[in-house]
Amino acid sequence: MEIQFTGKTALVTGAGQGIGRAIAKRLFEHGAKVYALSKTSENLRKLQEEAPGILTVIVDLEDWEATQKAVKDLGHIDLLVNNAGVAILESFLDIKSESFDKVFNVNLKAVVNVSQTVVKQMIADKTGGSIVNVSSQASQAALRDHAIYCSTKSALDMLSKVMALELGQHKIRVNCVNPTVVLTEMGKLGWSDPLKSGPMLAGIPLGRFAEVEEIVDAVVFLLSDRASMIHGTTLPVDGGFLAC
Repeated sequence: MEIQFTGKTALVTGAGQGIGRAIAKRLFEHGAKVYALSKTSENLRKLQEEAPGILTVIVDLEDWEATQKAVKDLGHIDLLVNNAGVAILESFLDIKSESFDKVFNVNLKAVVNVSQTVVKQMIADKTGGSIVNVSSQASQAALRDHAIYCSTKSALDMLSKVMALELGQHKIRVNCVNPTVVLTEMGKLGWSDPLKSGPMLAGIPLGRFAEVEEIVDAVVFLLSDRASMIHGTTLPVDGGFLAC
């Protein structure tokens, strides 16, 4: 199945590393003009070395006004991937106010801010568009010490459904991708201990974690016209974890 985004402009948040970085590179390879957004300039510099031609946006998504201005200055966007996310692991009884605010600010509030800004331009230009929000299997399965993170991803799933309900009339599709543990560099490090990874793997019928490119494949498909009738869905990429 050949997918091309020639003539399309894409914005990927959290594109400095991991899944976001791989999504930005793939979209660029498929012909899109790509804006890669991150708050870490060094990560974006390395991305540009790997894929000269990708354009970068340096902004902290927790800063509402600065983010809004940075995104608005980009002009028209056809494809939006809200990938940026953070996780602060604390048991329920140890949740701190600052942890709650930071995780919700990045994982949910920033999605509202970036999407509003992009969508208003899409509507003004009457072009339609496609948005993919990167959620998690943790939106539907409770994980110990992930109370805040799980809550943000559950909220993101429902936000995406409401966006789909309201934006469909403007030919703007909105979908979620919900991965299991993904073997990014951070993922490999964080799940290298068999005592931690063992119980999670035991719950995945395919018996393994996801590779980065498997998440990218799902995102790119949902962004593309090949998914033109897929709207308002949450797509698990979890080896069957949520089926059990």
